[in-house]
Amino acid sequence: MTKKILIADDEQNIVISLEFLMKREGFVVCIANDGREALEKIRSEGPDLVLLDVMMPHKNGFDVCQEIKSDPALQGIRVLMLTAKGRETEVSKGLALGADAYMTKPFSTKELVAKVKSLLEMTT
Repeated sequence: MTKKILIADDEQNIVISLEFLMKREGFVVCIANDGREALEKIRSEGPDLVLLDVMMPHKNGFDVCQEIKSDPALQGIRVLMLTAKGRETEVSKGLALGADAYMTKPFSTKELVAKVKSLLEMTT
């Protein structure tokens, strides 16, 4: 079964490159441009994994992650925080809120693909 990934980021150039990369790897991709839209799409699309930026309008990635992980209906969704906020405190906060992994921008596309695949293997 094809896995679905939601890309939640407000930077269009990053969304475009992530979308291309994930589709090339054979994933179904949907997009959200802010935190509120991300939560709506998570509920309507039911992705297997969310690539989640921290700094977004309306709701930041930490809030989105917390909502995903505190909702029993959504808890099975994997969350990979993908952000320029790479200080130890932010990484710790993201993981404490339930993120399954945390990568900082700029990132290696090879490492990202490997991390996405390893997280999705955990859901099968």
